[in-house]
Amino acid sequence: MKYLSTGLALSATLTASAAFADGGVIKFGHDNKTDPFENPAHACTAVFSNLVSAGTNGAVTVEVFGSNQLGTAAEHVQQVRDGILQATLTSTGALASYYPRIDVLNLPFAFANNEATYKVFDGDFGKTLAKDIEDTLGDVVVLGFPDTGGFFAVTNSKHKISELQDFDGIRVRTMTLPSHQKIMQALGAEAYPLAWGEVYSGLQTGVIDGQMNPVPIISFANFAEVQKYMTLTNHLFSPYTFMINRAFYEGLSDSERATVRSAAENCVTASRGLSRIIEASDRGLAGLKDKIEVTALTAEQRAAMAAATQPVFEAHVSEDLDAKAAELLALFKTAVQGANADSYLN
Repeated sequence: MKYLSTGLALSATLTASAAFADGGVIKFGHDNKTDPFENPAHACTAVFSNLVSAGTNGAVTVEVFGSNQLGTAAEHVQQVRDGILQATLTSTGALASYYPRIDVLNLPFAFANNEATYKVFDGDFGKTLAKDIEDTLGDVVVLGFPDTGGFFAVTNSKHKISELQDFDGIRVRTMTLPSHQKIMQALGAEAYPLAWGEVYSGLQTGVIDGQMNPVPIISFANFAEVQKYMTLTNHLFSPYTFMINRAFYEGLSDSERATVRSAAENCVTASRGLSRIIEASDRGLAGLKDKIEVTALTAEQRAAMAAATQPVFEAHVSEDLDAKAAELLALFKTAVQGANADSYLN
């Protein structure tokens, strides 16, 4: 039975690959709101869908399933690997159970600005990371690293946070990533892992005091209704990983693959553009200022928080991840340092 099952699976893959040479449907799953003007993930998929359909004269089309219609973000990854979905945008938290080395991206207080993030993930480090994900999983192709909404901010309902000691006693929701928990603990807060769907109610009922997310997510999730204070810590930048099923991708013609790659690059650009627009609009920081007290950190305050968290994070990578992760972290730090020092004005 085992050999029969293997043979049937191989036959199905070969049949699918032959069919895909003449095009096909890309079923694309993500876990965000299905509004391209409100959410960077859906802006990304909308641009991708349009360009793929136009560029292949309709031979390849895209069906987008947002808002967890087909499961959680982690389930989307497995569905892409199994060929049930052809593509997804996955968060670092959802990808970590399949590819633990993605955690190296959570080096706290790493980036100086948004432009530096683009240079790192579009450059040699991004290519190295993509290849390592592909080699490790074996059944996906990585097409880029779209923006989830920008740098993380911290909100809470207790008091203003501007100094390191202000985190003491604040219970902050994190993803289930150990690094996120260690970072919050190093700041002096109590880390409280909680599923995304429970965050608003947790804040409302006081189960948690605060949470951390990019400004556009804080805005469209309406957290200002249940939070009083927001600090622009900019302590994390966690991009999506755009991945597509390898068998599907390799079954496309050369011209179709070129179109898919070009559309993916534009998808990444769209996610970044919308993120910056939302941040600056009434749906972002400008609008939040009327609802929640906003604090920006000084360079000295941020440096103190970096000094408290970075050694803890690096110890986590050294002790809890493998040697390859340590190599990736070293490459990441070098790339970030170069990107931070580089400016288009130089």
